[in-house]
Amino acid sequence: MSLYTALRHFADSYALAVICVLYLVLCLWHFRPGAKPHVADAKNLIFKDENDDQ
Repeated sequence: MSLYTALRHFADSYALAVICVLYLVLCLWHFRPGAKPHVADAKNLIFKDENDDQ
């Protein structure tokens, strides 16, 4: 079996599964209970003025 065939088989099977799982984890990461403060900060960030901290 050539290197190309072995890498192609890996990319078609295991790498695809890993990428799909990683995608789902990253998408669902924002819905975990500990993320509420970060989500609220990000949600209101566009309304924050540059001089609000001073």
